[in-house]
Amino acid sequence: MTDSASQPANPPVVDALRQVVADSYALLGQTHLCHWNVRGPSFFSLHDAFEEQYTELFGAIDEIAERIRALGALAPGGLQNLGRMAGMKEIREDASPSEMVEHLVKANEGLVGDLKKARDVAGKAGDTETEDMMIARIQVHEKTIWMLRSFLES
Repeated sequence: MTDSASQPANPPVVDALRQVVADSYALLGQTHLCHWNVRGPSFFSLHDAFEEQYTELFGAIDEIAERIRALGALAPGGLQNLGRMAGMKEIREDASPSEMVEHLVKANEGLVGDLKKARDVAGKAGDTETEDMMIARIQVHEKTIWMLRSFLES
């Protein structure tokens, strides 16, 4: 998990961030799958919304992985490894638009749970930079959940 030259600055924070990276990457993949396969009357709005979400996630994952590196550890990678770490249920390729949105709500909610754990671990460790990063990510995903739920109300 760590570079051979040094130990990570705070192993519990690093472990929490590694989980956030895995979950975020799994969510990115699920969102991308929905983007590719959505169909029906809501195609254009959902296609665009999903693209905006996975594009934003990609940049966020990079920042979190770089934070892990700044703490002296290695960021997780590899689809099989990240999938195993995340353990996220995958959606069917032929899911309906509503099923896609419901799935992404649940996936975002799960990620928010892990972000809150990482925030709390960082706070206990006095790592305000990581704590702030996790707070910002929570806000993004709570907004995403709100937007996706709003679609389901129509």
